[in-house]
Amino acid sequence: MSTTGMPPLPASTRWIVRHGESAANAGGATFDPGDIPLSARGEAQARDLAHRLTGAPDLIVHSPFLRTYQTAASTIARYPDAPIVVWPIQEFTYLSPHRCAGTTAMQRRPMVEEYWRRCDPAFVDGAGAESFSAFLARVRLLHVRLQDAPEAFIIVFAHGQIMQALRLITAMPDADDRTLMALFPAHDRDNPIANTR
Repeated sequence: MSTTGMPPLPASTRWIVRHGESAANAGGATFDPGDIPLSARGEAQARDLAHRLTGAPDLIVHSPFLRTYQTAASTIARYPDAPIVVWPIQEFTYLSPHRCAGTTAMQRRPMVEEYWRRCDPAFVDGAGAESFSAFLARVRLLHVRLQDAPEAFIIVFAHGQIMQALRLITAMPDADDRTLMALFPAHDRDNPIANTR
């Protein structure tokens, strides 16, 4: 899941890369989770990633969210013949965007802690939010699609929590959703994924 080092590509390669630094990552207030742009630093990270690639991808995937498209844009510009698809791998929106509009990550911290303490994978916080079980269903679909895809080299521009959940379900394929939810916050905290890594 990391692009560091960029060794020669084996016969089948799947890179899953977190988007560049976003305005939210940089501490800014946000409104719509899907419309959060990259920061200037994130744009530079995206350009750097595209220049580090050693071969053309056979497929470029990004989520419906703006920050993954903006991260992919430099790679798309470098390899304009590569097919591009949008998959439902957007970040996990577990807090209702209506409750969180105009807030920073620091201001949302009490709501975040309350959500994870509840540890109810079926709970939906409100309009525009998603349950943890629905999130995991999307991650499991990603896992299957990457296994079944015929392309040799796929680069997926995704989000940190998607990547963390993919790690967990790969390591614990038989775990139920409640177990995975109980483990997820510590796993996410203790195994950080840097932007464009």
